[in-house]
Amino acid sequence: MTTLETRNVLTGAEHALQSACDHLLGLRSPEGWWKGELQTNVTMDAEDLLLRQFLGIRTEQDTAEAGRWIRSQQRADGTWANFHEGPADLSTTVEAYAALRLAGDPPDAAHMRAARGQILDMGGIEASRVFTRIWLALFGEWPWRRLPVMPPELMFLPSWFPLNVYDWACWARQTIVPLTVVTAYRPVRGLPFDLAELRTGREPDRAAGGGWERAFGVLDRALHRYERRPSPVLRRAALRRAVNWIVARQEADGSWGGIQPPWVYSVMALHLAGYRLDHPVMTKAIKGLDRFTIRDENGRRLEACQSPVWDTALAVNALLDAGTPAGHPAVTGAADWLLREEITTTGDWAVRRPGLPPGGWAFEFDNDGYPDIDDTAEVILALRRLDVPGVRPAIERGVRWMAGMASSDGGFGAFDADNDRVLCTKLPFCDFGAVIDPPSADVTAHVVEALAKERPRSPELRRGVVWLLRAQEQDGSWFGRWGANHVYGTGAVVPALVAAGVDPGHSSVRRAVAWLERHQNDDGGWGEDLRSYRDPAWIGRGASTASQTAWALLALLAAGERSPAVENGVRWLVEHQRPDGNWDEPYFTGTGFPGDFYINYHLYRLVFPISALGRYLRRDTPPDVR
Repeated sequence: MTTLETRNVLTGAEHALQSACDHLLGLRSPEGWWKGELQTNVTMDAEDLLLRQFLGIRTEQDTAEAGRWIRSQQRADGTWANFHEGPADLSTTVEAYAALRLAGDPPDAAHMRAARGQILDMGGIEASRVFTRIWLALFGEWPWRRLPVMPPELMFLPSWFPLNVYDWACWARQTIVPLTVVTAYRPVRGLPFDLAELRTGREPDRAAGGGWERAFGVLDRALHRYERRPSPVLRRAALRRAVNWIVARQEADGSWGGIQPPWVYSVMALHLAGYRLDHPVMTKAIKGLDRFTIRDENGRRLEACQSPVWDTALAVNALLDAGTPAGHPAVTGAADWLLREEITTTGDWAVRRPGLPPGGWAFEFDNDGYPDIDDTAEVILALRRLDVPGVRPAIERGVRWMAGMASSDGGFGAFDADNDRVLCTKLPFCDFGAVIDPPSADVTAHVVEALAKERPRSPELRRGVVWLLRAQEQDGSWFGRWGANHVYGTGAVVPALVAAGVDPGHSSVRRAVAWLERHQNDDGGWGEDLRSYRDPAWIGRGASTASQTAWALLALLAAGERSPAVENGVRWLVEHQRPDGNWDEPYFTGTGFPGDFYINYHLYRLVFPISALGRYLRRDTPPDVR
């Protein structure tokens, strides 16, 4: 690249950075936080209508608005997918079809015929996932006896016994417990139609499993026999314990865990257990859903979760990376808000770490029961760059809690320590979504980066670095658990290793740089399709996106690269920026459950490019600016 070309890239990057920062500052709430939409798929909206039908509170307005949104997301072939331009998903399409029937769409309408044909081609209701068939069973469209059994007596298993509720990841645990109540009652509520047109009459082909699959098949049959005649005394006690467990974990905003699955199942469980809709627990739960509801010209849709703490920490770091003064009112106001969000009470994490004092931050507005390690690391990285009252004690508490949540192998999961019992994944019930929370490269990397700044000589830092070096893939990349995918993992790990003192010339860093350069698209950007979680042929491949291009640049810049790959990546960001300073990004680059559930964080397309452009323009700044 010539000197003139380099100068043009620098000038373009400066303009792009200023425009992006202006746009980001304009999105800040009056209270000091940032929150972008957390977009998922239409199962959120379909299940919301089905929940309201189950409770008898579905309104015509809600139904019409949700129906309009669900129709708008149907593809030309009649199906619905779990992410932008992803493959058709049978279960999502079944649930969307059922919701549109509730919305009054006749089965002979063209879009419904197209959906039905695709559903039948994919195996019909019979081939849908367990969770979809649970929703159908609630309305008599699938027999309860043909679902795997998860009895509420599970609540009696001690925390050291396999398959106790604390062996499950926090999101799965909060879903499983209310589902044990729902499936114990086996309710059937009527629909104004049936879904016979979605049945093939054939059982899907299921490969015969061996080992644990066969053992759990035997266990499931035994549980079915018990379910036909459970011990009345034991069942009543189990249901009572499960219900008390659920009520004790309701958050201040009415949710459970701040996420949709445990929320809706907990509402149904308590309703079946005798909680009236006017009970304070129930009214708070149902009203809380309004806060997660978005209404616009496209209709009504429900966020599966909200991410204000995460978004705010990322925004603060991005603005500081861009050169925004640490005393800027937007930055200090965000810091004040983050300090108020600190969690100082214990939660389920204390089952595995009983002597650890509380601290840290959660993902959501109101999720005091479940602080998470990833958010805590990112908040620490933001707060430590600021001089505001109360910041240092909060950082110390957060670092102490975060470091104490290390798993025994030195890595870090998202919510719990040593939550890695793979036995849970073998149950017939678990055919959708991750159900355990083992250490991941991206979370461990963020913790390592924070510890490198706060505890540079700590054993937790050294063990975390060793964990990351051992977790590197043979091709030089790292797997991304919470973002898509190897681009995200590699983009997180390389800056962390360098911050921890690993020389940029180290073979692990060089292999990562080579991997990123090999997977740069011809247009200069980076992208990785979410199908890479299922199909290795997609690893590192996909349409260029702003967030993924920024992740790659953050790694290359941390490694000290001054290569054409960096200049071309920066040029891609400059050339694809919108006039308002943001970037278009219809592609989903966030991961909920690898292979099953994905997220489009609407703020990712802005905060990560700001960080990348800021570090690119200030790459000769001494490294201890953080």
